[in-house]
Amino acid sequence: MNPSRPDTPDAPWREQTLVLHGDAACGHGADVVSPIHYSATFRAETAEQFSGMATTVRPATFYTRHGNPVHKRVEAILAGLEGTESALLTGSGMGAICTTILALLKAGDHVVAQQRHYMSTSKLFAEVLTRYGVQVSFFDQTDLDSLRAALRPDTKLIMVETPVNPSLSITDLAAVAEIARPRGILTVADNTFASPLNQRPHDLGIDIVVHSATKYLGGHHDLMAGAICCSDALAETIWKMHVTLGAVLSPMDAWLLLRGLRTLSLRMERINANALALAQWLETRPEVEQVFYPGLESHPQHALAARQMRGFGAVVAYSIRGGYAATQRFVGALKLATQAVSLGGVETLAVHTASMWASSMTEADMRAAGIEPNFIRMSVGVEHVDDLKADLAQALEKAMQA
Repeated sequence: MNPSRPDTPDAPWREQTLVLHGDAACGHGADVVSPIHYSATFRAETAEQFSGMATTVRPATFYTRHGNPVHKRVEAILAGLEGTESALLTGSGMGAICTTILALLKAGDHVVAQQRHYMSTSKLFAEVLTRYGVQVSFFDQTDLDSLRAALRPDTKLIMVETPVNPSLSITDLAAVAEIARPRGILTVADNTFASPLNQRPHDLGIDIVVHSATKYLGGHHDLMAGAICCSDALAETIWKMHVTLGAVLSPMDAWLLLRGLRTLSLRMERINANALALAQWLETRPEVEQVFYPGLESHPQHALAARQMRGFGAVVAYSIRGGYAATQRFVGALKLATQAVSLGGVETLAVHTASMWASSMTEADMRAAGIEPNFIRMSVGVEHVDDLKADLAQALEKAMQA
């Protein structure tokens, strides 16, 4: 829970303050910056103390697979940002998703997931869960009737992601929660593409919020981590599976994540502004066929995005005229934007998505996922927006030179 503001005890701290002071209750000693507790195991002074440490749920000190003091600091901040009672850390975003799903489902259960998800999430539902007797149905995230039609009396969980990778379609989170809750169905939302500063799914009724903390939350392309934000009761259930699976986050990466969170509000303010400005500029370029960004009025779900998001994030997708070859020339000509996967960091990254996924998806699969041969996914960073425009302009011009 958010700590209270000193001037108004019933009001939580604002996000800019929370990322700096939300872990204050976890601190000990005179350190201004949290120390790194780089220990796999922790000492007990007495047999009674050892017994207590060994039987405590989610301890800060016992064995780092169970918890670590740096984990607790990060978890306190993330729970405050997402407005949930608890948070858990894992070694990656997929670690967070897999741990959550495996903790809540068993053979014979039915789960409903979006047709479009992050590729590894799609593989989890389409290829992995079915091997263990979990039945899976898929729905079009832009069509609530499609969701209703996919539900069954034995449906246990609905998995959503919004904005979705890489097409930036939007899922109506409040509507999903309204459909699920009366039926006793748990809901899980991947909030990676938005960040808690742009979107808070729990406020809209979603039970569990997961993140690839590798992205915005870390913010510097130097760590891998995952996060699960939910109620205390669900966190205890998921933690027990986490201890078994062992998708643990190292103390060093937890500390890097803590450091990244300190500047999250500053970075997101610049990223949101840069991405919107670039998306609007790209729409004016004759070399660009179409731009996909929830902050644009041209986005087919802009009204929904504006209703449930406070900012629209780093990811701008667009298609280049001239097909696959021109798109390859475009990414090859970029000088400031870096060709690399991931998103949400301080540097601008750009990938030709068809080229990136050609080895693991057929052309038909890519088109079904909204990935056209001339599709670019760009994660906008914190550089000066005019420098980014200049880089894109020269690359677009070279792309048209067959």
